[in-house]
Amino acid sequence: MDDLGVVADRGLVLLGCGKMGSAMLAGWLDSGLPVVSVWVIDPKPSDWVSGLGVHVNEGLPDRPGIVLVAVKPQMMGDALPSLVALGGGGTLFVSVAAGTSIATFEAVLGAGTPIVRAMPNTPAAIGQGITALIGNAAASASDVDLAEVLLSAVGQVVRLQSEAQMDAVTGVSGSGPAYVFHLIETLAAAGVAQGLPSGLAMQLAKATVAGAGALAMSSKEDPAQLRVNVTSPNGTTQAALEVLMDKDDGFPALLRRAVAAAAGRSKELANG
Repeated sequence: MDDLGVVADRGLVLLGCGKMGSAMLAGWLDSGLPVVSVWVIDPKPSDWVSGLGVHVNEGLPDRPGIVLVAVKPQMMGDALPSLVALGGGGTLFVSVAAGTSIATFEAVLGAGTPIVRAMPNTPAAIGQGITALIGNAAASASDVDLAEVLLSAVGQVVRLQSEAQMDAVTGVSGSGPAYVFHLIETLAAAGVAQGLPSGLAMQLAKATVAGAGALAMSSKEDPAQLRVNVTSPNGTTQAALEVLMDKDDGFPALLRRAVAAAAGRSKELANG
């Protein structure tokens, strides 16, 4: 909570409180941020948000410590101009909006506005997300540190060397949970095709993916070695991996194309 002292003293404005905004807000409050220090701006606040005791769609403090922008990119054009008066310095802006560049914020708020652009992912909803961030020229080291503290409430945080890396981050971790969910779907369907009841196949697929992910995170061995550990020579796993690791039709080629497609779309969104 000490790290959030400036936020508690000067206030935090959360612009947009959907699933991601709500997950972050829950993390901050669990970390000790007082409800009276939070202002939420959202056209359709949930019952949960309305019942917290935070300020909902009320007048904002003159110079809040942080404005965190969590609206959908297509809503940015309508939402951001309402905060122009807070630009120019003194208030740190942190954006978790996909596909919205730092230059877009600077064009509205002024180049002197400290801005940190961040890309979290949906496991943030259970505190298991990972967020990549980068600050603009006006953002000080302490500004970026504060953004990291805020975003650490919903999982791991990594820092980028340049904003250009954000498109690749989007392709890997921002969109990545959907790839894993689809893996679970297709793994379960493959089990059904081999004669398993659908409920059992789904239970096996979910637990296998979750357990393998947890093992990869906790093990000192890298994923390549963990894969080798499971693979007996001429065994069942090797038979499957010969299909999955095919250089033309397997995971390597497929995921390269998938991540490239997501990164390319991220670039298109950022360029309008």
